[in-house]
Amino acid sequence: MRTSNQTKGDQTPDLRKPPLKSYWPPYSRAWTHAKHVYNLSVTDEEKNALSEMLGTYA
Repeated sequence: MRTSNQTKGDQTPDLRKPPLKSYWPPYSRAWTHAKHVYNLSVTDEEKNALSEMLGTYA
C-alpha cells in the first residue's frame, strides 16, 4: 500500500502544489534545479505552475 507521501512524490507541480504558499518558492527552485541537472523536459503545464510558484513571496 502506498502512503500519502509516496503518492505526492509522483505528481508534477501542475497537479500538486505544497499546501503552504510559503514553501512554493523553495519547492519550485528545487524542482527546476533537478530538471536542469538531469536535463529533463518540462511540460507547458509544469512551466506555468512553476512560474506561478516562483513568483510567490509569502
